Amino acid sequence: MTTLPPCRRTVLQGAALAGVAGIGLTACGSSDSDSATTAAETTAAATSTELGATSDVPVGGAKLYKDAKLVVSQPTKGTYKAFSAVCTHQGCVCDSVTGTSLLCACHGSKFNAETGAVEQGPATTALAAATVTVKDGKLVAG
Repeated sequence: MTTLPPCRRTVLQGAALAGVAGIGLTACGSSDSDSATTAAETTAAATSTELGATSDVPVGGAKLYKDAKLVVSQPTKGTYKAFSAVCTHQGCVCDSVTGTSLLCACHGSKFNAETGAVEQGPATTALAAATVTVKDGKLVAG
């Protein structure tokens, strides 16, 4: 008798209750390894986000992608740098960019969008770097 792996829903419900992450999941009712979806593959697909055209980010400036919680700068033509737009002071999402300064309206922190460094407190920790690539003229995060 062949025992099939548990259904994805069953595994996810168990993981939610137990707080478990990173389990390899297989499709329900199939023992074929070609149809299996691993957690790493699912995460990779879920974490790639198309932000927009490269032309949206000015050379020597930056653009805030508030929904993605990222800021992307272009210090020199064709070079893009990305950082989390979540303020390291108390976790607010920064709300505007002026030149290369990323501003947090919650408590007035200011960050350099080209380096992630704190320019003005109360935040004392730099923004976390993020990965951004160019694909077909579009910026892709993750």
